[in-house]
Amino acid sequence: MEFRKFGNQYVIRMDKGEEVLTNLTKFCTEQNIKLAHLTALGATNRVKIGLFHTDVKKYESKELTGDMEITSLVGNVTTQDGKTYLHLHINVADENQNVYGGHLNECYISATCEMFLTAIDGTVDRKFDEEIGLNLFQF
Repeated sequence: MEFRKFGNQYVIRMDKGEEVLTNLTKFCTEQNIKLAHLTALGATNRVKIGLFHTDVKKYESKELTGDMEITSLVGNVTTQDGKTYLHLHINVADENQNVYGGHLNECYISATCEMFLTAIDGTVDRKFDEEIGLNLFQF
C-alpha cells in the first residue's frame, strides 16, 4: 500500500494480494485517523460480504471468488473503545455484470484498489446497542 496526503485528504493505492480491512485499519491507526469517510474502486478475486438480519440480530456472510470489479466501496472510520473501527459496504460486478453487494467482511485485491479518504477533525465512538444488535454511533 502507498499513499499521499493533501491536507486532510489521503489518496491511497492498495496492491495485489492486500486485504482491504486489515491494511486500512493499520493505516488509520498509524496515521491517527479517528474519524473519516472514504470511497474506492478497483479489482478483487475474493470478497466476503454480509447481510445483517434484524430479526435475529446476526450477520450472514457469503464469499465470492473469481475476477470481479469493485464498482463501489464506501464507508466510514470511527472508534470503539479507543481502537479504529471500520464500517464499509461494497458492490462488486462479475464477468456477466451481475452485481453483488453488502457489508464488507473481507476483500483481497487482485490488481489494484484506488481509495480516497477524507479525515475529519474529531472523534465519534461506537457502542453496542442490545436492542438493535449493532455497534452504533455514540455521541
